[in-house]
Amino acid sequence: MSWLTLHSQYRIVGLSVCLAAGFLLSILSCALYGNWWPLLVVFTYAIAPLPNAIFGQYVSADPLADVSSSVADFGRFLTSVLVVSGFGLPVVLSHAGIITSMAMFMSISGGVLVYGTIIVYSTLFREQQSDF
Repeated sequence: MSWLTLHSQYRIVGLSVCLAAGFLLSILSCALYGNWWPLLVVFTYAIAPLPNAIFGQYVSADPLADVSSSVADFGRFLTSVLVVSGFGLPVVLSHAGIITSMAMFMSISGGVLVYGTIIVYSTLFREQQSDF
């Protein structure tokens, strides 16, 4: 085993631990306080990357092209709506008195871990693709 593959394995294990901690915080924000409304945020984690995956194929392969695809922009817009909803939904639920403020903080910190893991993973994957 070379050092490069061993280093990549450590990165993948670290990212999976962060992802599991994010989901754990989100589920604990529901279970500890006896209110399962923050579980809706977990569904936004699952579907947030889908618009970019579906509409991302309509992006131009030439990075210097000044052409913007409206379909790809719509995919980015849907992704941003889902990500903002993932952070905003616990705040709205807490403000309405449906969940406690501690459940809100746990749900938002779980969201930061999950979305951060997705961003770091996509950055590392893109980095490894460009090496070859």
